[in-house]
Amino acid sequence: QVRLVESGGGLVQPGGSLSVSCAASGFTFSRNVMRWYRQAPGKARGWVASISETGSRITYADSVKGRFTISRDNAKNTVYLQMNSLKTEDTDVYFCYAQDGTTPTIYYWGQGTQVTVSS
Repeated sequence: QVRLVESGGGLVQPGGSLSVSCAASGFTFSRNVMRWYRQAPGKARGWVASISETGSRITYADSVKGRFTISRDNAKNTVYLQMNSLKTEDTDVYFCYAQDGTTPTIYYWGQGTQVTVSS
């Protein structure tokens, strides 16, 4: 059974930091590109960051570049998103996404974790 389980969301003040993680099971994690997306109510889901299978290639959306850091631990089947200098506009539900590096039509979504940035 494939599972992507996000955790670590919560409430943080503007300028603060928060780390979310996504634990994977049921598939070969190290063969998958991992991405983080986010979505506010009534809005489209937007891409945040990507990390390649080995972690050698990382890209970020312009809106989070310099503030967020994506990383992965293939031994723990987990991907992380460290978020610093948080802004109120970072308030969203954050989803992790796994895409098979060999067969891109195979992909999985997590259930999401809420991040709220508010004073």
